[in-house]
Amino acid sequence: MRVVVRLFALAKDRAGSAEVAVDLSEPATVADLKRELAFAFPELAPLVPNLMIAVDAEYAGDSQPIAAGAEVAAIPPVSGGESSRSDLPRAVP
Repeated sequence: MRVVVRLFALAKDRAGSAEVAVDLSEPATVADLKRELAFAFPELAPLVPNLMIAVDAEYAGDSQPIAAGAEVAAIPPVSGGESSRSDLPRAVP
């Protein structure tokens, strides 16, 4: 089956596209999808171990099945902004 994966943030930048398509054998899982993403798109391979995969708008673990026609998204980890020194907790003497 062909699965279209929406890419976000750094994954989108590395792939040069907001979406990629991968062919998976049925039955397929998120782990199968990650393996195929790393193989088919080597520029994404370094990100794959840390990608959060969402299937039909819900985050999914590696054992989650992917049905034909599922909406799939790959979201890399995102780091936040910078804390100012005044935001840090103060030590109590």
